[in-house]
Amino acid sequence: MRDRVPDPGERPPVTDQTPDIVATATRVTYENRWMRVREDAIRRRDGSPGIYGVVEKDDFTLVVPIHDDGSVELVQQYRYPVGERLWEFPMGMWGPRGTDPLVVAAHELREETGLVATHLRHVGTMFEAPGTMNQGAHIVLATGLTRGEAALETEEQDLISRRIPRPEFDRMIRDGEIRDAITMAAWGLLLVKGLVKP
Repeated sequence: MRDRVPDPGERPPVTDQTPDIVATATRVTYENRWMRVREDAIRRRDGSPGIYGVVEKDDFTLVVPIHDDGSVELVQQYRYPVGERLWEFPMGMWGPRGTDPLVVAAHELREETGLVATHLRHVGTMFEAPGTMNQGAHIVLATGLTRGEAALETEEQDLISRRIPRPEFDRMIRDGEIRDAITMAAWGLLLVKGLVKP
């Protein structure tokens, strides 16, 4: 039996070992100290070509501060890309890449709220926008809180911190006053892990 000569426009067969998407070329289109944007030429699983834009950012840590009475600490700040002030849990990046998320959590919590936690627990990791960005989010539960002085960065000068009773926090989520997706996802993670009461 003779080998079949494939048609030049024919796509290769798809198997279980075929990668979903393979980059065939890449170029950086924009870069600053917080992020990098690249455009990749890609080949899909079925062999068809395409392009993919990716935003590269270092991982960040989100802190869920829960006071002894069950109230939570939220921060509100102006988020320039959406043009609104949003309520959210404290979060941020600090230190060189690979810094322990618990170290980042302690720093961000103190910086944004003035709170110091006696207990920090890494609860999980998730991706905020995996369709466009490679940034991961480390979720940390902070308890045993005492208040000190906040030390806001220049970019955070409009940030305010507020202790919110749990019933009010639940209402804010229901009424759409809290619209930060990663804040709500982190709270959901704590709920399903049984770390907070429904």
